Amino acid sequence: MSQETHDFEAQRREHSDPHELATPAPWAVLVAIAGVVAWAVSYIVTSNITNEPALGDMRTLSALAAQPAKAVDGGQIFAAQCVACHQATGLGIPGVFPPLAGSEWALGKDGLIAQILLHGIGGAIEVKGTTYNGVMPPFGDKLSDEEIAAVASYVRSSWGNGASKIEPATVATARSATHDRAEPWKGGDELTQFK
Repeated sequence: MSQETHDFEAQRREHSDPHELATPAPWAVLVAIAGVVAWAVSYIVTSNITNEPALGDMRTLSALAAQPAKAVDGGQIFAAQCVACHQATGLGIPGVFPPLAGSEWALGKDGLIAQILLHGIGGAIEVKGTTYNGVMPPFGDKLSDEEIAAVASYVRSSWGNGASKIEPATVATARSATHDRAEPWKGGDELTQFK
């Protein structure tokens, strides 16, 4: 057997290269793809683009207003606004930020903690026998009455504290009583009027 004959026999045993025309894509797959594309185009065309993006599920503002409001989470507000100074344990940082656990200021009259949260404190304040001289920012311009009441209630019921819950009406009363105040309370001496 010559080399030429051997090469011819080898080529004859090989399969030919595949061609798309020999095995086209199945019609069912092409119809399914066309159906999905047609649905997507019709969805985009018929969408109401005047709705607010937050209402992506097509609810209206009146439907959202009819839903019951969720309770404000005082623990979440504390974690976002207060934990850096007063710590998750409520023990503060010794010599720098006062503790809230067992604090006579947090457990005092309802209006006292509301005033502290609304206007903040700047100056010396004695907490559990230790004097702290720092600054606490006001939250009256950042938080609503409901949010201040929720975080105050959280403080008054956490870390072994057992004081009563603060109502938003109490915060609203405290806010209106001192609405013209533009600066933080000057330490514990000025806050004793609410004690």
